[in-house]
Amino acid sequence: MTTRRVFFALWPDPRQRDRLRDVINSVARNVEGRAVDRRDWHITLAFLGDIEERLIPSLQEKAAQIKVQPFRLSFDRLEFWPRPKLACLVGPTVPSELESLVSALNALLQDVGVVPDDRIYRPHITVSRNARNFVTERLTQRVSTEWTEFELIESVSGPGGSSYRPLKQ
Repeated sequence: MTTRRVFFALWPDPRQRDRLRDVINSVARNVEGRAVDRRDWHITLAFLGDIEERLIPSLQEKAAQIKVQPFRLSFDRLEFWPRPKLACLVGPTVPSELESLVSALNALLQDVGVVPDDRIYRPHITVSRNARNFVTERLTQRVSTEWTEFELIESVSGPGGSSYRPLKQ
């Protein structure tokens, strides 16, 4: 039985990555830790974990039935999260459309036998892993991204850590 480690996420396009890069680079240079490659920046929506490879096409088919109401997600600060030792770009609010999307994906997880995380959803972009504690840093200018779709992403372990890639049907 072959498994793949997967999760649903907002996956920035190249234009969004460029906008985020300018903001992230301005604050990340002050963070001690292992920087996350910009090609791996994403906003996790729902984590499935290790799933049998044969189930992925069905999972993608069910996910394709979830309609995304367009929304804008803003980021205004870089925070330190002590337990996972992460530096994360976060925002002031969670749009209701994003909350609805996460709820729909959590229902999908339950349908396939995966128990969703039992915690308040906090959208974020991980900027650095194994970070050292720092004081929250406000961005000089808030950055917003617009979303109309999401992706199923595979986490691939390698010698330098994990990297991520969208799974296209």
